[in-house]
Amino acid sequence: MPKKAARSRARSAKAANPAPRPEGQLAEYRRKRDFTRTAEPRGGSAASKQKLAFVIQKHAARNLHYDLRLELDGVMKSWAVPKGPSLDPAVKRLAMEVEDHPIEYNKFEGTIPQGEYGGGTVMLWDRGTYGYGGSDPDPMEGLRRGYAKGDLKFVLNGKRLKGSWVLVRMRRDRPGKAQWLLIKHRDEHAVPDSDVAADNQTSVATGRSMEEIGAGRSRVWRSNRP
Repeated sequence: MPKKAARSRARSAKAANPAPRPEGQLAEYRRKRDFTRTAEPRGGSAASKQKLAFVIQKHAARNLHYDLRLELDGVMKSWAVPKGPSLDPAVKRLAMEVEDHPIEYNKFEGTIPQGEYGGGTVMLWDRGTYGYGGSDPDPMEGLRRGYAKGDLKFVLNGKRLKGSWVLVRMRRDRPGKAQWLLIKHRDEHAVPDSDVAADNQTSVATGRSMEEIGAGRSRVWRSNRP
């Protein structure tokens, strides 16, 4: 199909299927939290920038896991990855979809009070920007279609994670939510037989360990010397 016709089709599809509004998408997130007790942001005021953001937060809740969040249509689409990401293309990581989070959550590092939803320590483990990794002539529509179809291809440009990835939906475990697989594509950023989660134990924002964040210690300076 000629590029002009493809772009025209993409514009028509976008007009017929407008992007969802963040306020509605954040209803479940807000319902689960008491913002008089938790320092987590209520969200809804941050505007999307030209480049889409991603963040991975290490989260010591009831079970330790990593939260992958990809900005799309004004919110952060979110998945809990129990074992964390892998740079090895042969490794497929389970990623359980959770409720959308606000863009403001990308800056959150600290402790959620016990008794609150997700109570425990949260670390900013990686962050940066990301883009579409597929072949759709309209990148945003490509991301939306990939998410809806359950074959979401994207390219990360973070401090610890870079290159091409895919989220593949396997099955839905409850209405509206699903289990996915997070897989690293084979490219120059792939590292077979590696464990990037185990190799990186501090915050990309403050240099703190999980223990230091949980204890309320402020930003930590670390020497690069052994």
